[in-house]
Amino acid sequence: MEQEKNKLIQFRHIVKEFDGQVVLKGIDLDIYENEFVTLLGPSGCGKTTLLRILGGFLEPSEGQVILNGEDICEVPAYKRELNTVFQKYALFPHMNVYDNIAFGLKIKKMSKDVIDQKVMKMLKLIGLEGFENKDVTLLSGGQQQRVAIARALVNEPSVLLLDEPLSALDLKLRKEMQYELKKIQQEVGITFIFVTHDQEEALTMSDKIVIMKDGEIQQVGSPEDIYNEPVNQYVAKFIGESNIIPARMICDKKVRFDDITFDCVDVGYKENEPVDVVIRPEDIDIVDVKDGKMTGEVESVLFKGVHYEIMVETVPGTHVTVNMHVNKNYAITSEDGKEKISANDFYLDLEDMKDIDDKEIIARADAQAWNPETDEFISIHDIDTDLKQEVGEYTVTFSTNNKTSITRKIWVVDQRVVENKKANEAVSAFNFFKTVDEIKESMAIDTDLKTWANAQGWKLDDENETVDLDVDYDFDPETITEGVYKVTFWTTGREFKIHTTDYVEEGKEVGLTFFAEDIHVMEKMGF
Repeated sequence: MEQEKNKLIQFRHIVKEFDGQVVLKGIDLDIYENEFVTLLGPSGCGKTTLLRILGGFLEPSEGQVILNGEDICEVPAYKRELNTVFQKYALFPHMNVYDNIAFGLKIKKMSKDVIDQKVMKMLKLIGLEGFENKDVTLLSGGQQQRVAIARALVNEPSVLLLDEPLSALDLKLRKEMQYELKKIQQEVGITFIFVTHDQEEALTMSDKIVIMKDGEIQQVGSPEDIYNEPVNQYVAKFIGESNIIPARMICDKKVRFDDITFDCVDVGYKENEPVDVVIRPEDIDIVDVKDGKMTGEVESVLFKGVHYEIMVETVPGTHVTVNMHVNKNYAITSEDGKEKISANDFYLDLEDMKDIDDKEIIARADAQAWNPETDEFISIHDIDTDLKQEVGEYTVTFSTNNKTSITRKIWVVDQRVVENKKANEAVSAFNFFKTVDEIKESMAIDTDLKTWANAQGWKLDDENETVDLDVDYDFDPETITEGVYKVTFWTTGREFKIHTTDYVEEGKEVGLTFFAEDIHVMEKMGF
C-alpha cells in the first residue's frame, strides 16, 4: 500500500474550459514519488491539457494542483520544481550538445566546474559521452531526444513531464527509447509523467496508467490491472485487443452470454444485471469440438509473425433479403388541377391483418394528397378496399372530399420468418414499393429502409426482446433509378478473435475453451 507521505502531486477537482467547451471535467488524481505515470488516451481526451496545467503553461478554470503539500496554481512555470520534454525537443540549434544541457545551470549561475561535472554525468546517463562538442542539428532524432531529456534532468527537478516525446521517432528507435527512458527514470529516481496515445508504450514503461476519455478519468491502475481487469468496454478496447460480449450476471460467479452460463470469478453485481464481458484473444484455446465450452467455425486465419490471429464464428448471424421495387414518381391530378394524390402498392403480412385500420393502410401505402400550388396537405377522406384476411392480391382506392382518387395494389402474404436456433433469434422483412423521390429525399436511409420493409428481429425464447438489425444495399440513394433492388437486413453473429501459435485451417469446426478467471466482467457503459 502506498503511504500518504509519498504523495508528491495531487490534482483536486481540476476543471478546464476553453471558449465554453469543458475539456477537463473535474479531475482528481494522486501521483507518488519515484513513479512512472502515463496519461493515456486518444487525441482530444485532455491528457496534454492536464500536463500543461501541472507544468504551469495553463491555469485551471477550477481546482487545485498540490505539489509537495503546496498549492502551486499561482506559482509561475519557471519557479516550479518541474521540467518538461516536448514532442519537438526545442533544442537550441546555435548551441552544441554541452551548452544545450548546461543551459539551465548557467542561468542558475553555478560554478563552471560544478556545471562540468553535472553535464558529464548526464552525457554518461544518456549514453552520449564524447558528443559534448557536437552540433545538435547534426544528431539523429533519438540522439536529440536524449539531449532534450538530459537538459531537463540536469536541473534535478522533482518531476519530469514528457509530452509525447517519442512520437517523432521511427518504430525501432521508439522501442529502444522506451527502455532507455524507463532505465533513466529508475536511475535518477524521480517521478516521470508521460503523455501518449500509444497503448503499447504505456504498458511497457509505466508503473501506473491513467486512462482518459472526454476529459474524465476512466481507470487508474498498474499495466497488469488495466489489461487484466478493465473497468469498462472503453478501457478494454483501448488497452490491448479484446473480445467484448454483452452478457448478464446471473448471480455471483455466474455470467450468461450467447445463451450459455459460464463460471467466472466476479462478484458484487446485482442478479441478472446487464454487463459486458471481455476475454483476451490469448486466453482462448482452440480444442476439439467435444472439449469446447462453445463451438464454432474458423472464418479466417492471419499469420502475425509470432502467432496466428484466428477468427471463429460461434453464433452465425441471421439475415433476410427483400426486393425494393422503385417506381417513377406517380401522382394523379384532379380535373381542375387543384389537387394531387399519390400512393404506393404495398405488402401486408397475414399476421398484421388482424388489427389493420385505415390509418395503418394510409401509412403503409404512403398515401398523400396536396394542393400543387401551395404544397399544403389535403386530408384523405375515403379508403375503399376489398382486403380480406387471407393470402391474395387486393385493391385499395384513396380519395379526397373532392373525389380525387388513386387506386393501388395490396399483396397479402404469409411472411417468411428466418429462424436461427443457434443464435436464438428470428428476423423478418417485406418486399416493398417506393418512388425515386422518396428514396432521394430520405434523410436517414438505413432507418427508413427498416421502416419501409417493416424489418424486425427478436429472440425466439422471448418475442418481446428485440434484436438489433443492420442493413446492406448496393444502390446510391442520390442517383437511384427505377428498378428492383435487393435489400438485406441482418444481425451480427458472434465472432471470437484468438491468438495462438497453432495453425488451424479455415472452415473447420472447432471447440473454444477458457478458464473462469479469463472472463472479466465489466459494468455496462452509458455512451
